Amino acid sequence: MLTCTWAPTVFSGHQIVQGQNDGSSEIPQGAALRDGMSGYVANLEQLGISHLLIAQRWWGSGQEMEASSLDCLATTAFIAAHTERINLVTAVHPGFFHPTAVAKWGTTLDRLTEGRWSINVTSGWNLREFDMYGVDALDHDARYERAREFIEVLRGAWDSSAANKPFDYRGRYYHTDGLCLEPRPVGPLTVFQGGQSDAAIAMAATHSDWMFLNGGPPEKIADIIERVRSACAASGRVVRFALYAQPLCRATDAQAWAEIDVRLGAVDSELVARRQRSTSGAQGMWAATDDPLTVLDTNEGFAARLIGSPATVHERIETFRALGVEMLHLDLRDRLFREQVLPALNSV
Repeated sequence: MLTCTWAPTVFSGHQIVQGQNDGSSEIPQGAALRDGMSGYVANLEQLGISHLLIAQRWWGSGQEMEASSLDCLATTAFIAAHTERINLVTAVHPGFFHPTAVAKWGTTLDRLTEGRWSINVTSGWNLREFDMYGVDALDHDARYERAREFIEVLRGAWDSSAANKPFDYRGRYYHTDGLCLEPRPVGPLTVFQGGQSDAAIAMAATHSDWMFLNGGPPEKIADIIERVRSACAASGRVVRFALYAQPLCRATDAQAWAEIDVRLGAVDSELVARRQRSTSGAQGMWAATDDPLTVLDTNEGFAARLIGSPATVHERIETFRALGVEMLHLDLRDRLFREQVLPALNSV
């Protein structure tokens, strides 16, 4: 099972559970920031994590969503210089960047890292971010149309340049005229994406290699995987799946669920309502209002229910593996999970 976690790009995290985080942590700078980041990613390589997702977060309140955040491109470049094995996945929102510029930047990272770089094209859901930065948010499905063109330009520029041919493109949102990337890319481009709406599934079936899925129970994840595979029947493509999960591992199942119950009892309902408004630009994600665990973290990670003793968590992971999940995107703050579950994942 491949494993992924977040890069250290966000400060002053969510406060859905009252008292869990006061949101007042000071943002480091200079040597403190550099040392903290380089030490963090060095530890991830020691743990055997296969992938690192560098999120793109333009703005957040620090309460219902993340707060201060580092730029995804600058952070990726820094981490690339301080790692040797981990694969780097940079999240990029079409509309905030032009695909030709990202293609040039990406081929540079491809050479610097000897093929360890890939991209996560995410259409975006925090509509306030678009407004703040003067980017046209479009409507939900139009954002996916723009994202599809973004990927087409990336792949076209990448593959044409690898073959030493110029690349021309005319689309609704982007165009190129004889684009050549020098230096040329070394390896093939791997494209990740998020989302689980109909528009996201349609894009995955024709354009992407991997889908990041928010956490959820097996029956929900199985349904999404089946929908994607059905959509792929027409294109003949294969899409792989990464599932987000936030583990809570304790000596016994009872101890783990007792802790969950405490957290659920401390949920701030007003912040939950604010998060729902903040995520209104999404479709499919954050929609399981009948599952109380979805509100405990920002990507529904607890809803995957890697909760219980190490043996129980192992069993749950095997259930997802059987459904077709090939990568777990994990929050790694749980010590017992890191010590007793993660080594077995990395050995497979």
